[in-house]
Amino acid sequence: MTDVFAAPHAPAEQTFVMKVASVVRYRFFLYAGLLPYFLGGAWAYGVEGVFKPGIFLLGLFGIFLSVVGVESFNEYFDAKMGTDRVFNPDAEEYIPEWMFSLGVGAFAVAAAIGFYLAWEGGWPIVLYTLLGGAAAVWYVGPPIRWVYRGLGETVIGLSYGPWMVLGSLHLHTHQFSWGALLASLVPGLLITALATVNNIPDFHQDRLVGKKNLVVRLGRKNGRVLYLGLSAAGLLVIPLGIFLGIFPKLTILAALAGAPLWVMSLRAGAATWDTPRLFMPAIRSIVQCYALTTALFAVFAAVGR
Repeated sequence: MTDVFAAPHAPAEQTFVMKVASVVRYRFFLYAGLLPYFLGGAWAYGVEGVFKPGIFLLGLFGIFLSVVGVESFNEYFDAKMGTDRVFNPDAEEYIPEWMFSLGVGAFAVAAAIGFYLAWEGGWPIVLYTLLGGAAAVWYVGPPIRWVYRGLGETVIGLSYGPWMVLGSLHLHTHQFSWGALLASLVPGLLITALATVNNIPDFHQDRLVGKKNLVVRLGRKNGRVLYLGLSAAGLLVIPLGIFLGIFPKLTILAALAGAPLWVMSLRAGAATWDTPRLFMPAIRSIVQCYALTTALFAVFAAVGR
């Protein structure tokens, strides 16, 4: 899968830690795995008035390990399926066998942390842990392979939207929040748009290997319309929440900061959606839109009240 987060493959002389950091797409930790978790903690602190630093840090470590597991499995199973070698079958890909063991170990420790936090915070944490685990382990892993069943984008949106934000919030409040659910749609819709736009350059190879993602189902041109619609909806959730009196008024600055990047993606992709290399600026703008909007939304949720 074409990935704007990808890091170069690790040369043999690097240490084991550096190899892991090179093979696992570490920037994805920031763009997807951590920001929704921060948003849940920010909502707990700024809106609910409750925050537990020790629990927050332990949960953060669990999320970090979960993303390590996700990326390890993605790299390993994509390499086994030959997804990235469809049009270049002779290409050598540095995906060592220990990537699978790394993923299993990371998921195991993350699950242990999740169940410990559930012991402290109640059964909903078990639910969020199991839902996130099912999404992560079987995103590309057998036997389910969500991405091959046309459910990859939905699983990503739920995992890095409602499940992550509400799970993070519950660690502090031990309660469900409708306001936080609405807030979780901001990263949820934006990350779903990111997952969709990231598949546009890979349309042909994904179709050949049997991935039934939304772009394969709808086509690249319609996929472009879809990702723009999803990301616009993610931005519009913020003024809606303010209008309803749910979000702090300062959060509008997050939407205003993300909007120009959305426009840049719209313009960059208008004539390049069928030319993968030229389409990359459109993808980067949506990555930046997601990261900036979600980060600022979390900050202003924390200080807005």
